[in-house]
Amino acid sequence: MPSATALDATQADARLDDLTVVDVRTPGEYASGHLPGALNIPLDHLKRALPALREVRGDLLVVCASGARSRTACELLAEHGVRAATLTGGTQSWAGAGHRLDRPAPGARAVWSMERQVRLTAGAVVLAGLGLGLLHPAWQLLSAGIAGGLVFSALTNTCGMAVLLGRLPHNRPRPADLDATLAALAGR
Repeated sequence: MPSATALDATQADARLDDLTVVDVRTPGEYASGHLPGALNIPLDHLKRALPALREVRGDLLVVCASGARSRTACELLAEHGVRAATLTGGTQSWAGAGHRLDRPAPGARAVWSMERQVRLTAGAVVLAGLGLGLLHPAWQLLSAGIAGGLVFSALTNTCGMAVLLGRLPHNRPRPADLDATLAALAGR
């Protein structure tokens, strides 16, 4: 892999057959559409996959929705001696460039992206805080807390709410799924 630690969608598409692609999004996000041939290893399970990732022959490309989690994953991998590149702009830039995403079969239950889950949850909590604020003004602090969290999230490029939502059952891999992914990774 070149010394660059990032590939754009065009570069990644040209080399897709030679890359081992690891998608670090939640299983629900992965199921909503992923790069062809990508293996799903959620970011919070990446350390468990380190032995298998060390054994990958060829170049490793780490992907997430926008590039933020994949950059974090690349930093973690580098700390453990595994070279990897990130896809600049993530699956959003991949799809935006007109490249194909693998999706679940028609009729299969699709899970919302983490960004959409965060927007729904934040909006619902803000509305609840405003509504309950009609009963007692102290409830408006709930809305203020969410607003402060969103500002902090934007300034630090992190999202505590996404971390919490990622722990919900529909966003977590079943142990058998992760074991199957690690087995598939061992064959590369």
